[in-house]
Amino acid sequence: MNIYTLQNEEAFVQTAAGLITGLVTSRPRAKLGLATGSTPVGLYAKLIQMHNNGLVSFAGVTTYNLDEYVGLPENHSESYRTFMNEKLFNHVDINMERTFVPNGNAADLEEECRSYDRMLDENGPVDLQLLGIGHNGHIGFNEPGTDLSGGTHVVPLQEETRLANARFFDSLDEVPTHAITMGVASIMKSRQILLLIRGEDKAEIAHRALTGPITTQCPASLLQCHPNVVVLLDEGAGRYFR
Repeated sequence: MNIYTLQNEEAFVQTAAGLITGLVTSRPRAKLGLATGSTPVGLYAKLIQMHNNGLVSFAGVTTYNLDEYVGLPENHSESYRTFMNEKLFNHVDINMERTFVPNGNAADLEEECRSYDRMLDENGPVDLQLLGIGHNGHIGFNEPGTDLSGGTHVVPLQEETRLANARFFDSLDEVPTHAITMGVASIMKSRQILLLIRGEDKAEIAHRALTGPITTQCPASLLQCHPNVVVLLDEGAGRYFR
C-alpha cells in the first residue's frame, strides 16, 4: 500500500488524474471502476480539462460504477447515473454505451445484481478501481457488519451513511434507504485501487482503515490485503501520516 499526503487541492487532483490518464494513455481500452460522492468531483473536473486540452481520450474506455441508489429514477438529480453524466461522461469522448451503472430500478433487483457480476466477470478485471471512504469505513456501499457480501448486492443504508448523504437532498426523508453496490470481492479483483480521502473529518477513519486491524467492522481495512493500492490523502485527512 502506497500512501501519499498532498499539501493542496491542486496537487491532490493532479496526482489522481495523472494516474488515470497515464493508464488510459498506455492502455486505450482500459476498464475503469468509478465512484461518486463529493471526493472525486475535483478529479473528474481535472480529467475533463485534460481531455479538452487534447491530453487524453476516453474513446476506448469502459467504465463500471460501484453503486446506485435503489428507487431513484435514472434521471433524478441525485442518482449516480445523473452524477456521472454531469460530472464526467457528458464532457468527454467516452462511448455512453460502455458506461455501466447498476440499475436501482430493476424489476428484479437480485437478478440485476447477478447480471452486474456476470458482466464484471466476463469483461474484467477492472484495471483501476477508484474509491472513496465513508465515515464509518464503508467502500462502495459495503457497510460495516459481522460479514460482507462478496458480489454485487442490495444493502440497507446505515443511518450514519444516510445522514452523511442528506446534504444532497432536501431532507433526510428523501434519502433512499437502500442501494445496489459492488461487493468487496468484486472490488478486490481490480488490478489497481486508487483510494481518495479528503477532509479532516476523515482523518480518524483513514488511520483506522489503513493501519488498524483488518475487520469487516471497517470494510476499507480489507484493502490492506490488496497487492496494488495507492492512497491519496489531502492535508486534513493525512493528519496521522505526515
